[in-house]
Amino acid sequence: MTGRRSKVERKTAETEISVELLLDGSGKADVKTPVGFLTHMLETFARHSRADLKVACSGDTRVDAHHLTEDVGIVLGHACAEALGDKKGIRRFGFASVPMDEALVRVSLDLSGRAFYAARGEMPRGKAGDFDLDLVEDFLAAFAGACRCNLHVEIASGRSGHHVAEAAFKALAIALRDAAEQDPRAEGEIPSTKGTLR
Repeated sequence: MTGRRSKVERKTAETEISVELLLDGSGKADVKTPVGFLTHMLETFARHSRADLKVACSGDTRVDAHHLTEDVGIVLGHACAEALGDKKGIRRFGFASVPMDEALVRVSLDLSGRAFYAARGEMPRGKAGDFDLDLVEDFLAAFAGACRCNLHVEIASGRSGHHVAEAAFKALAIALRDAAEQDPRAEGEIPSTKGTLR
């Protein structure tokens, strides 16, 4: 089997999650979560990152979707970090600006090995179905921490929380795809003057 891949599992008293990731995939998704909107966002992430993604999870959604959403962000971030390996030859930086009707979200990403998350603009509030949209920011922050990347999200405009959230996931996916892409001009090189991205 070829390509940069990983499998990460996490089990706590609140959630049980398994993520399989192939960075060099075609955008296939096999996502099973008990939260419809989260499933939709993860399928969207796979499609636009062109990574093959398999997610199986359960959790204390009788309370709400917070623990599950945050922990899926953690496990997906770990899976990305593991699949990237030593990061030789990658472009390292990725950028995306995604419009979705009235919403516009920009993401800047650096696979630096240093975790940092920042958001500017009004993050989505309210609900999409029974999903609390403020959990989108919890997911993004958890992903950045576990992936050990710099992740900046700018909400430039948006009325619909659903549109803002979906544009954010799409922008993250596209920026990650660009940052993780192999640069033919830098084959075998670590894209850092330090010689490491850990």
